[in-house]
Amino acid sequence: MTGMVIIIGSSFILSLVLVVVVLRLSHIKSWYDIIDDRKIHTGDVPRLGGVGFSLAFIIIAFVISFIAPETHYGLGFLPVIIGMSLTLFFGVFDDFRPLRPQNKLLVQIIAGLFVIIPDFTFHRLVFFDIGIIGDLGWFRYPLTLFWIVGMINALNFIDGVDGLAGGIATVLAFSYALIFSSFGNSGSAILLCLCLSTAICGFLVFNLPLPKARIFMGDGGSQFLGFIVAVLPLVDRGNTEANFPLTYAAALLLIPILDTTAAVWRRIREGRRIGSPDKAHIHHKLMNLGLNAWSVNIVLYSLQIALGVLVFFAFKAPGIRSIVLLCIAYVVGIAFFSVIHFLNKALLKRKDAVPAAGDTPQNINL
Repeated sequence: MTGMVIIIGSSFILSLVLVVVVLRLSHIKSWYDIIDDRKIHTGDVPRLGGVGFSLAFIIIAFVISFIAPETHYGLGFLPVIIGMSLTLFFGVFDDFRPLRPQNKLLVQIIAGLFVIIPDFTFHRLVFFDIGIIGDLGWFRYPLTLFWIVGMINALNFIDGVDGLAGGIATVLAFSYALIFSSFGNSGSAILLCLCLSTAICGFLVFNLPLPKARIFMGDGGSQFLGFIVAVLPLVDRGNTEANFPLTYAAALLLIPILDTTAAVWRRIREGRRIGSPDKAHIHHKLMNLGLNAWSVNIVLYSLQIALGVLVFFAFKAPGIRSIVLLCIAYVVGIAFFSVIHFLNKALLKRKDAVPAAGDTPQNINL
């Protein structure tokens, strides 16, 4: 127990120190975030904070894979660490010299292959066989790869408010740890989750809106977070009866999944590139409704906690009760996004209907 506390504490301290180093170096080198149509901040803010917490976690994960008690990893986990490192490296490269979308996708696929080749994959959609949706068989490989690539981009999309992506990822990692521990799963999987939470907290010290962030995580940090939160439900090899089915992991990550799905549909409908920036993500809609950065975080953190609680009890519940709780989690998430969408849509219509100064009824387009 003492060893676990030391490792978890080391993750926070190492992250804190590395973020401070990156912060100072960024000011010296003028490595500031580029403002585009998706950004809501002003002024010069360093953008490489993700390097700090990501490197801290990679180092800790390497240590855990070899010295943690009850480890099930050893050399078998090294490919996953390589995948993490690739995602971070090319994400940081993208911060300096934006990659073409196809090149970025290729890197994400390669990083995902480092996970699925050693068979860190989903094996089931649910806990028990229901016709054709029981065991995934060979289909688990392309499905898991799609999951990883999707989550990398989903966390990148939702990184639009100070502290938002980092806070959601912290709650996610803690939720994973609680679920693993409730089934007596391997200590190394639980330790990885808790160390990720503390590493992100070392970054959030400088990223929360107090009153504004001193550093952003950048694409390197957000893509790394997407990769690791996608991988965490795959890493446990203790109690195989409690391994994460895909539908349960997706319920935990419902906020970035729904936001990304809406963004992709919106851009296809409008004939724009899928990766083109806009200000119609969930955090933009909440701010349009009058919330500030702190309020947006509180609302979305609360939703993430609610989803975590529902999925936790869905894991614990037997048979059909598990499916019912899981469905409730999906209903809660979808209902929240739907309500915010229609409230925002109604607000925009009202704003369009209000005449600007100098307009007359004859020249207002209703």
